[in-house]
Amino acid sequence: METAPHSRTDTQERGNWIRLRTFIWLRWAAIFGQISALLVAQVYFRLHLEVGLFYLVVGLSVIANLVAMFVFPENKRLSERENLLMVLFDLLQLSALLYLTGGLNNPFALLVIGPVTVSAAALSTRSTALLGATVICLVTFMAAFHMPLRTAEGQVLGISDVFVFGNWAAIVIAVVFLSVYNRWIASEVHSMSDALQATQMALAREQKLSDLSGVVAAAAHELGTPLATIKLVSAELAEELESSPELLEDVHLITQQADRCRDILRSMGRAGNEDRFMQQAPVTAVVAEAADPHTNRGKEIHFSASPHSDSNLPQPVILRRPEIVHGLRNLLQNAVDFAHSTVWVETAWTDDKINIRIQDDGPGYPVHLLRRIGDPFMRHRRGPPDRTARPAYEGMGLGLFIAKTLLERTGAELTFANGADDLENRSTEERRCGAVVVVSWPISKLDAGTGKSGIPLGPNQPLTV
Repeated sequence: METAPHSRTDTQERGNWIRLRTFIWLRWAAIFGQISALLVAQVYFRLHLEVGLFYLVVGLSVIANLVAMFVFPENKRLSERENLLMVLFDLLQLSALLYLTGGLNNPFALLVIGPVTVSAAALSTRSTALLGATVICLVTFMAAFHMPLRTAEGQVLGISDVFVFGNWAAIVIAVVFLSVYNRWIASEVHSMSDALQATQMALAREQKLSDLSGVVAAAAHELGTPLATIKLVSAELAEELESSPELLEDVHLITQQADRCRDILRSMGRAGNEDRFMQQAPVTAVVAEAADPHTNRGKEIHFSASPHSDSNLPQPVILRRPEIVHGLRNLLQNAVDFAHSTVWVETAWTDDKINIRIQDDGPGYPVHLLRRIGDPFMRHRRGPPDRTARPAYEGMGLGLFIAKTLLERTGAELTFANGADDLENRSTEERRCGAVVVVSWPISKLDAGTGKSGIPLGPNQPLTV
């Protein structure tokens, strides 16, 4: 599958995000609710309960909370295993209370779903499966074995076996459904969050590089005068020291190093500066800048540019925005990665639209994933041929997601297809059967002169000496 590689976030570490303090406060709330329910059952409903055993079970939670408060620091974050043990303890404690108060005859039996829901949202799939299986075993046990609820007169309170089975079935179904549902949604949210964070990091990196190139260009401009002065003075010294070969050699060395400094600054400042004029460029120049890191990777890249139809429209001058450069660079990297030998980059424009079409002669996108291209962390099990051709490539879709997100922020629309799906008629010699991506902008979004976000050059600034 054609995607850019990335380093995948280990979802097993998500448990480290949960603070111990959060569990402590939630447990205090649960303890308060359990004691309140016991007092209401005793005072208002006059139920006969095993008060000693009840307070023993609640006391275990109190002791566990006090130990957690005084032994561990307040800012401690729990590991995956510690989170699992905390939730499992709360589940067993709640099940013990339900055993003492009627089992599934107790309407509070539905609360056993809570720990599994928390696990599905915060812990790993393995931990969630373990807790779900534990809940099903516990409710199955409590359906048959429990201490009955009795009134002060000794009457046993309970529901018919049909309703007990109904409660059991409802809890089991809820555990399975809510676990899968919450886990699915949480995975989607986490994947999108990771992908958006990676997008922000990519954009920030591109912006920093752009800013850095401006600083370097300004430094090259400012240092040009003192370097020229050094060369001038060294040339005059060389004329005066022709009779002293030892000193003349040192003067020539100074001249050479000054030239070297000039060349270094010129190469570093080639990317641009803070001048508003440098923040815009012809569309082909922006495409060439995006493709520059991939032009020497052993694949041939063909560039072409022309207006649509036979019009003589001049080439549009667009904004050199970091989102555009980085987004196009990711698409070109993807094409170069999977091309057999050639990548074609075609730029075309009309009065109101700019299109950039990137195609390679590689295997193309998997047909069954075409509708999902641009989603983050797409998992695709590679077949033996692909695994042989690219044994170390582990694309997860993040590169295309970043490109799509950044380009869509600039107003672009992206279309993904394969060469066989392309309706353009081409000769046999120029047949292109690989992946195709077309990026299209309304020209008003990018035009540096007349667009909505255009950059006016402003008045000429006086030179300062």
